[in-house]
Amino acid sequence: MAAHLRVSRVFQKISEQRRFWGSSGYSERCGINTLKKELFQRFPETLSFRFLSSAPDPSASFSLSFSPNLGVKCAVLEKSKTFSKHPQAHFINNRSMEVFRKLDGLAEEIQKSQPPVDLWRKFIYCTSLFGSVLGSVDHMQPQDFEQVVSPISVAHFSQYKLTALLLKQLENLSFHVHNWEGREGLDHEHVRERQILMGHECVSMDATDNCINVTASFLKEGKYRERNIQCRILVGADGAGSTVRKLAGITMKGEEDMQKLVSIHFLSKELGHYLLNERPGMLFFIFNTEAIGVLVAHDLNQGEFVLQTPFYPPQQSPQDFSPEVCEKLIFKLVGRELLDIDVIDIKPWVMHAEVAEKYVSCDHRIILAGDAAHRFPPAGGFGWVFSKEEASWVVLKMVCSQCAFSDPFVWIGMNTGIQDAHNLAWKLASLVKGIAPSSILHTYDEERRPIAIFNTKLSIQNFRAAMAVPAALGLNPTVAKSGGFAVHQAITEVHQAITNGIGSILPSGLQRAVLDGIFTIGRAQLSEYLLNEKNPIGSLRLAKLRRIFEEGKSLQLQFPAEDLGFRYLKGALVPDSDSAQDALEAPTGHRRDYIPTGAPGSRLPHMNVRPRLSNLTSEEIWSTLDLVSGDKIEFLLIIAPVKESYQLAHAALKVADEFKVSAKICVMWPSNTHTGAEMSCAAGGALIPYESYVDVVEMEVVKKSSKSWSWWDICKMTDKGAILVRPDDHIAWRAAKTGIVGDPILEMQRVFSAILGV
Repeated sequence: MAAHLRVSRVFQKISEQRRFWGSSGYSERCGINTLKKELFQRFPETLSFRFLSSAPDPSASFSLSFSPNLGVKCAVLEKSKTFSKHPQAHFINNRSMEVFRKLDGLAEEIQKSQPPVDLWRKFIYCTSLFGSVLGSVDHMQPQDFEQVVSPISVAHFSQYKLTALLLKQLENLSFHVHNWEGREGLDHEHVRERQILMGHECVSMDATDNCINVTASFLKEGKYRERNIQCRILVGADGAGSTVRKLAGITMKGEEDMQKLVSIHFLSKELGHYLLNERPGMLFFIFNTEAIGVLVAHDLNQGEFVLQTPFYPPQQSPQDFSPEVCEKLIFKLVGRELLDIDVIDIKPWVMHAEVAEKYVSCDHRIILAGDAAHRFPPAGGFGWVFSKEEASWVVLKMVCSQCAFSDPFVWIGMNTGIQDAHNLAWKLASLVKGIAPSSILHTYDEERRPIAIFNTKLSIQNFRAAMAVPAALGLNPTVAKSGGFAVHQAITEVHQAITNGIGSILPSGLQRAVLDGIFTIGRAQLSEYLLNEKNPIGSLRLAKLRRIFEEGKSLQLQFPAEDLGFRYLKGALVPDSDSAQDALEAPTGHRRDYIPTGAPGSRLPHMNVRPRLSNLTSEEIWSTLDLVSGDKIEFLLIIAPVKESYQLAHAALKVADEFKVSAKICVMWPSNTHTGAEMSCAAGGALIPYESYVDVVEMEVVKKSSKSWSWWDICKMTDKGAILVRPDDHIAWRAAKTGIVGDPILEMQRVFSAILGV
């Protein structure tokens, strides 16, 4: 019976592959490898890669970095002719840094290159950069440096610098950047694998039973030309205005056009030197009678900044923000003129809070990632303001070890996009290698879309928290009724009245004057005459402001519970009856501590362990996350040194072989294990003839109660249990408390079948 089931699975998998890759002319007797070999014989030169990414944003390049090791062929289209030097996103959360640890020293390079943490740990609220400080918030807590819940801390690193590091990693994997207009001898009819084609925009696409036909537009010798490209899968990581998403007919749901802003990138070592010595910080919220804005200090040592300021069309337009106008605006916010100011770039952008109605379409052939799939307000690091370069780079970098992607400007979004890529990479690779059918890609939508919806709600809450500060300063009289978000709403209502109401009959110049006049009256609330402790109104407002900061009700930087504790409730996993109690609570907008769990769908908890050695005095330390391979599709089964668990390990390795997937066993020994010989006799003998296992010893974790916690305590399990971990560090299945009841072979067959969809 078991043999019959295994044969049935093989034919089911072949059937799925035939349908996905094209079925005509194939015999049911074809094996998966033969099927793939013949498939490429049918599509010779025009199909030299399986995955095409529309424009590289960080999530795609990240995923591509995992691809070559897994034999996945891919290429990238990037609309821009050059990579942006605009800093854009800059905060990388814990989970993204954990993922970067898998990429050949990328996390270490970021840590080495970023500014010292004391230069960016604070948000500062002031009347000008040289003026009075209204308050400050330190967003780094002692536990953020202790590496108890994560092996690595958060980072502050400009997006364009991250893009450069990801590009370097891709080049090490033999990817090549081609600028068509400049001369990069590409054959007009043939796009090769591992090419990053600059200046290429996806303008149309057509799905057939066998492939996706993509038409890309590019400029050559002053004329726009088109080239046709065939691919098996098209990943759209082409930004908030995704062409791929629009061509696929996928709509966005949520709040659109919440606010229009201008991002002004400038350099001033004079300002950087002053802030570095007098009031270092990451964000500066500046309120005075002449201007209001948010300054992002990307690098105080280099004097690199980005100023964010809103604008209100049609009375205002991006064209109004010339370099000269921007300089004057910067001087108003700084509080004095800067002799060395250099305005580098000026970019308009629109704030949205939307998630795509679906991430996967066209029979699992078209996939969205990064800002193409979700657009968040710039609050909390979830959207990170991904450029078109980054989402692609991340997917590229990961798929190249496990496939291809593209994305623009948002904070929670980049980090969410990184995790999109991490989730997607192993699934794409599993499909290509014949381990799983195309339906595995549906689990990407099942798992990642709910997380994006959750993060959208959280980023909106955080955005509203940011508006509480100007509200407390008196910038809107309706704040008592509506909360801090009323400030933005009131401004919007005034603007709409001028644009669409009675003000619309006025000439455009007069409309602008009216709008400027209203803003000037509003900013009068920020005068030093009013906003001081001696003025009764000002004293009350400043007291309210202090309470907001003390109670953590202003804009937050870190969300450990959400950054590390997000969990997939269904998808490529086996939920259990104990999982419901571990579900993440609804977002509050406030910082909450991360609570580890071994529930299916959760990220594997971090714990420091020592590798098994004959001499346990070694100082080598691993994180449990390091036990999960970063360069191949491999599942990890964590067990205790218990007889029944060894039997389960044998079953897992045997069944994994049947499913043509790699598996490894980790035997977790308690911290009071004294000798390597003790482990060697037990584990080595128990797992013969298999060699794919590792013995590790817990390093003691002491909680606030002074109680020593074991690995199984942290996971809320007993040592009779077991945990199966996916290639993306998420728990796929667990035997929670009493171990396996019944035949472990049948249980492992059920588990791998459910995870892989075969």
